[in-house]
Order: sequence, then C-alpha cells, then structure tokens
Amino acid sequence: MPLEHTEPLRHAHGTPRGAAGPPGAGGPAADPVPGPAPAPAPVRMPGRRGVDPPTLLVAHGCWYPSADPTGERVAFICDRAGVPQLWSGPARGVEVHVLDDDPDPVTEVSWSPDGRWIAYTSAPGGGEHTRVLVVRPDGTGRQVLAGAEPGSSAHLGCWTRDGTALAVTVAQPSPVRSEHAGPGHLPPEAEGASPTGGRTPGSAWSERDGTALGPARSGGLAAYLVDPDAATAPVLLFSEEGAASLRVCDMSADGRFALVRRGPRGRREALVLDTASGRTTFALHVADGDPWVGRFSADTRELWLRSDAEREFAALLRVRLDAEGRSRGLSVAAEREDSALDLLSVPDHGRWAVLAWNAHGATELESVGLAPDRTDGDIGPRHHPVLPHEVVTRIAPVERGGLFAALSGSRRRPGIWELDEALVPARTGWSARDEDAVPPGRPPVRPVPLRCEARDGLVLGGWYYRAPEQDPGRPAPCVIHLHGGPEEQERPVFDPLYHELLGRGLDVFAPDVRGSSGWGRSFVDADLGAGRFAAIDDVADCAAHVVSLGYADPLRLGVMGRSYGGYLTMASLVWHPDLFRAGVAVCGMSDFATFFAGTEPWIAQSAAAKYGHPEHDRELLRSLSPMSRIDQLRVPVLAVHGEHDTNVPPTESEQFVRAARDRGVPARQLTLRNEGHEFLRADNRRLYRRTAADWLEQHLGPAP
Repeated sequence: MPLEHTEPLRHAHGTPRGAAGPPGAGGPAADPVPGPAPAPAPVRMPGRRGVDPPTLLVAHGCWYPSADPTGERVAFICDRAGVPQLWSGPARGVEVHVLDDDPDPVTEVSWSPDGRWIAYTSAPGGGEHTRVLVVRPDGTGRQVLAGAEPGSSAHLGCWTRDGTALAVTVAQPSPVRSEHAGPGHLPPEAEGASPTGGRTPGSAWSERDGTALGPARSGGLAAYLVDPDAATAPVLLFSEEGAASLRVCDMSADGRFALVRRGPRGRREALVLDTASGRTTFALHVADGDPWVGRFSADTRELWLRSDAEREFAALLRVRLDAEGRSRGLSVAAEREDSALDLLSVPDHGRWAVLAWNAHGATELESVGLAPDRTDGDIGPRHHPVLPHEVVTRIAPVERGGLFAALSGSRRRPGIWELDEALVPARTGWSARDEDAVPPGRPPVRPVPLRCEARDGLVLGGWYYRAPEQDPGRPAPCVIHLHGGPEEQERPVFDPLYHELLGRGLDVFAPDVRGSSGWGRSFVDADLGAGRFAAIDDVADCAAHVVSLGYADPLRLGVMGRSYGGYLTMASLVWHPDLFRAGVAVCGMSDFATFFAGTEPWIAQSAAAKYGHPEHDRELLRSLSPMSRIDQLRVPVLAVHGEHDTNVPPTESEQFVRAARDRGVPARQLTLRNEGHEFLRADNRRLYRRTAADWLEQHLGPAP
C-alpha cells in the first residue's frame, strides 16, 4: 500500500532547525528555475487597542477552538462583531476579549504548545489571499509571519512540539497572469486534492493524461519553519512547483521528520520528510476534507493517519516507522463499514486520540487509547460521548485530558463545548445559547433525511426542510439548493439562508448529488470526466423525487447553489430549461475555458484533476460549460459574486448575466464588496440572503 522513496525529491529541501546559513542550506541543490517561493519576512503590527468591538449579533457563532497547554484558556473565532475575528478567554468564564480588532476575517487558529503565542490566518479585505499572524495571549506582540509581501499569500501549518517555530506555506505568484486574475494565493483547503502516485513533484499533472498545465499556470508553494521570536532565520522544509496544495501537518518531537500533505483534490498524499536531507521516506494516499490528516507518536515510532487508501471510507491507519522514517508495517487501527473518519485529533503525548465519524452527515464522536506497546495494530478502550448537537467541525484536545469541540446543529449557531475527562459536554459561557439561534418568533426547522434514486440507479442522499406554515397535505414551492466542492457534503446544520427561504414560505431540498463526500470514494469519483453530465441530471432527478412525494409543486421549483453549486445551477437551467421557474447562481463557473484562464494557478491544478485538462479535454469542458447552451436559458436568473473572488473570478457571473440579457431573459448580478469566494461579513451575508429570497419569492409565486 505505501509508496516508499529513498531518493531526494526534486524540490524538497531542508536543514536541521536552527542551522546556520540561508534557508534551505544543507539540502540537495535546487533546480536553477524556478526557485521556491521566497522565505517569509515577518512584519510587526500594532497590538490590540484594548477596547472590544460592540456585539452586533446576539445570535453569533463561535468556532475553531484552540486551547492553551493548561486547558484553562481558549482562543477561537467569533463573529459577534459582524465579522469572524480572533477572540480568547477562560474556558469556564464569560469574559472574553478580541485579540485582533482588524476587520479582516480570521479563518484558522492555533495556540503554541509552550503557551507563548497564538497563530492565526486572516484574509485582508475579505478576499482569497491569506496571511499568517501571531499574537501574544495578552494581545501584544502582533506580527505577520508570512504573507505580508505584496502579491504573496500564506497558510497556517503546525507548531514544532516545543513551540519555538511555526510551519507556514507561502505561495509564489504565477509568472503569467490572466487580465482577470489577482495575485497568487493559496486555494481554500476545502477545494484542494491528492497524490501523484509516486511521481516526483516538479510540475502539476492532470491525472487523466499525465500532462502538466504548463509553466504559465504553474506557480509554486513552499513550506518554511518560522521563529516568531526571530532568533533564527526561516528554514525551508519543502517546495514544489505547480503545487495544488501543501500543508505541514506535524513535526516529530526531535524535529527530524515532518508530515506534509500535498496534491490536488481527490488525489492527496501524506509524505514523511527527513528534514536534514530533504528525502521523502514514506508516502501514502490520504483522504480529502480536513487538512490535518495525521500525527507522529511522541517517540516517532508510529504515525497515525486519516486515510482512505484502497478503501471506500477513510479510516484510522497506524504506520510503524523505523529510525530512518521508513515504514515497518501498516495496519488499520479503527474503521467503520459505511462511515468515514472526518476528523482526527491526537495530543502531543500520543496516548489517546479523538475520532469524529461521519454517519450520513451527522457526527459520532469517539475517544480511543492508542496503545503504543501493542504490535497488532489494535487500539485501547473506546468511549462514545453523547453530543447535544449533530455535527462536530473542530476538535481541540487538552493534554491533561478532555477536549474542546466546535459543534453545529440544525437548531443552533456554531458554538464551542468543553468535554471533561469523562467526556461530559458543557457549553462554554461565551457561546450563544441555543434559544438565541434565530430572532424570536420563528424557530429553526429540523430537516428530515431523504434518499432518492438517479436515472442510472445511483442512490443519492439529502435533507428536506419544510416551511413551518406549509399545509402538510399540499405541494409547496421548493428550492433545490446545491452545495459546493463538489466534494462538500450537505449536513444537518443551521443555515441562515435556509431559515430566510423557509420564512418566505419556500421549502428547501438540499441533496448530495454524485461527487459529494460522505458516501464513499466511488460516489465522489462518479462525476469525473463525462460523469458530470450525470451530475447535472441528478439535479433534475432530485427535483422529480420531491415532486413525486407530494412535497414540491412541479410548477414552482427553483434552483440555487454556491461555487460548484453555482455552476450546477447554471447548468441545470440550460440542460433542463422547462423544469425550474428561476435560479440563483452564487460564485459559479459559467465557462471552463474562461475559468481556467482567470483562476489562480493552484486552483487550476486542482480543478484539472477534477473537471478535465483545459487543453486535452477542451471539447469535453466546452460541452460541459453552461455558456455553450446559453440559448436554452428560459427563466430569470440572479448571479451573486464577491468582488475579490480569485477562485472563481466575478467575470464568470458577469458573462452569464450579460448573455441572458442579450437574449431577453431577466437577469441581475449582485456584487458583494470586500468579499471573496466565501461571504464572511454579517451585513453582506444578510444582503445576500434577503436578495436571493426576494428573487425566489418573486418568481416562485402562485402557479398560473
């Protein structure tokens, strides 16, 4: 199963931590061109101003917890001031404070093992370009560690076990840019991908035909170790030209080995790197989804991985390592027949782990002993806490025992709960109460799971939301909502957009069409190549199913979705022109040729593995593009886009709306200021929800 390498990777470099000389000295010679992305140059920033922003949202969310070494304090992301910001406070108190009051959305948080720093990722201007910062727990010493240079971008990696250095990934802007594309950035990890099957990194490959996209679209990613105290210069761990994604997930306690996840979506792999020589000693296919795919044991004799190598569902794998970091054996430590391992969290001591299993969208949490002395690959006693809400999105273990978990549910906003050593959950005092999930007057709706059969026999899943005032015996207007990815999954969590639509008397059916995660690797891969035509038909089959059940009125069907769901929305409107009355396409691709020309190079590398190569699969991509069938558009369409979106450029919406208007079809575009591919600001999210609901309510009115 594993692929072992003994030769140095072409673009893997490394030096022991703290070694003298320039970054990367001591590793094999680099290729002449292109070189790795330049080492980050930390920039000191003003500290916290000392005044917390006003609470604008009573029904706020808290997520992405990271505890200090004692487990007494927690750093987390909270949007109570209208934008996701970095906050911190006592685990069992209510007095929390903002640590960075800039209006730039925060996306990830990591408290250092020595307790001296909190690292986090933010997106200046709300766009796709990110930077990595650190701040002291008291709000002083704030600095940008990576991503401060113009045109650069950076992504958070792991801390070294002693907390003296932080791994960061930096992006090298592409040498040739489209006129519509912005500066280089890292793609959102949810959009990323997997292994090269043992090929040496050095160019990005289309897995369909083994052909690189070419130097004009390649770019490059590099991972460095950066000392926040600036006592040592940044050290280059790994770099790759034409990379689709790159994340340093863990460092061994002695600093000899690094665990790196790399590769495009659907074809990711984990590498064990010898940091002194730059050699890859072990590689294995790992699962998509959460980027933190594994951890070393405290003595580096074992590696724990979340992997779906040669299996339908991701499981917990145990890799026994020798002194050189090579595999001495691989075994399955924990697996479930029809559930994937979503999240894996292991404390530094490595004596136990917390596993989050995806059971058809809901989470089942499990704590297991890792039994380091056993040789049969088995694990120790298992404990299964009862959760107050359906989905766990993040796990933050505490060294002494217990953990903090970010929970979401169909009737609450995201909140953080503490689970003590007996795994009994208690809501933190600064997370919003369940009764404050929505404004008074209309409670949130709990969805019901639905399964339906596509025309080719493939079974699809999804969740149906019935508007509260609906007559149960009469078909209702219904919106088919399509998630992004396409590898995302529809899960039973509270969505303010659905709440807005339900309040207008519109039902919502949110399906998982082929290509979605949570149903096995075969289901994820079922939309590859020409299989995407079947995914478009899945949308029509889902609509037909809720009509056949008597839930939905066939004359009042709408369709909407974001990102890949925005593409599917446009595709459904032109492939099934008589099925829907209106559509809302959010940040969707309308033409694959212009998308590949305008997106970031790392997005292009990943997208080629999923959709097809822009040159060699040109005809297939043209026929899959909604613009190729724009003459079939019959119904009004609203397009929504963030002005700073360089994942899917706003021109993708603009050209679809312009073509619709040229043909006399009502069409409108809403551009959200200071937003990228994700909409993170409360005022913009509210404007988006209300505009979309107004549009659908207007066009899904009483049937003629």
